[in-house]
Amino acid sequence: MQNNLNSINLQTSIRDEVVPSRKKLKLPAWLEVAKPRLIPLLLATTLGGMALNEEWPISSPKLACTLGGGALAAAAAGALNCLWETDLDKRMVRTSNRALPAGRLSKSSVFFGAISCTFAAAMLLISGVNYLAAGLTLLGLCSYVILYTVVLKPRTTKNIVFGGVAGAIPPLVGASAASGHVGLSGWWLFGLVMLWTPAHFWALAILLKDDYSSVGIPMLPSVKGSVFTVKAISRYGLATVFMSTLGIFALPEGGLLYEIMIIPFNARLIQLITRLRDSPDDLNQAKGLFRWSILYMFGICLLLIISRINLSVEFEEQTLKLASSIFS
Repeated sequence: MQNNLNSINLQTSIRDEVVPSRKKLKLPAWLEVAKPRLIPLLLATTLGGMALNEEWPISSPKLACTLGGGALAAAAAGALNCLWETDLDKRMVRTSNRALPAGRLSKSSVFFGAISCTFAAAMLLISGVNYLAAGLTLLGLCSYVILYTVVLKPRTTKNIVFGGVAGAIPPLVGASAASGHVGLSGWWLFGLVMLWTPAHFWALAILLKDDYSSVGIPMLPSVKGSVFTVKAISRYGLATVFMSTLGIFALPEGGLLYEIMIIPFNARLIQLITRLRDSPDDLNQAKGLFRWSILYMFGICLLLIISRINLSVEFEEQTLKLASSIFS
């Protein structure tokens, strides 16, 4: 019993080291259940989806409504996730002090807050953006709560592969907010996030595999081991790199600068995956890959936005003219 507690406490320490803000910043109970650390990346991919459209940049009111609605829906999804997993969290030392299992919030107040956030998100998106953006946002919420949390997570090692659709929907929301429809470019970013998600999540799951095993959650490292997981990370990581290079075709303009600037991002990702593949049980390598994967996706979205500014477009035009004159 003591060994199990020591192991789980070690997992808690590892998680705090991977996400330092967990240790340094203690959130209010009502904010903790909303899982605010996950929201910025969801909003970043929403902006990335917007930047892929001809209509970029969109008006400030529509931008605010899109991001505000997305943040509210993400908060509702996080709260409903915490609500569903309250009993599970009680059984793990690492999560037993969360707001719900520790009794700092009641289930009824969390449920009411989640429903209120969902309703507010829907109204904000319907009135300030369009029905498609609102529908896709609610689809993302339901995918996370029902598809991933309720159905897949406790049943299959492929939970994050299929459940990752919830985190990949924000680019579709951004695309629909910008143009009123989801084009091929939006689906490209959707696919990129889908491929990126397993490698990103499994790197963290390697750190916490004993924690998941203790409560019977079939995360891939807990069931198949680190060696098998790292091989899967390598496959999804390489697929992510390949998919990311197709952004030059997804961008309506400025794709050349994006293609050049993505090279160091992909090189670093491959380097970290290779290091982890050589040392599958090295927690420091898993931690490094997990941290970089977050910066990687933020970087992708930032590059998409940078590629749409006038200087990027002019750079592409001048480069193409120079290349044409040389080859002609």
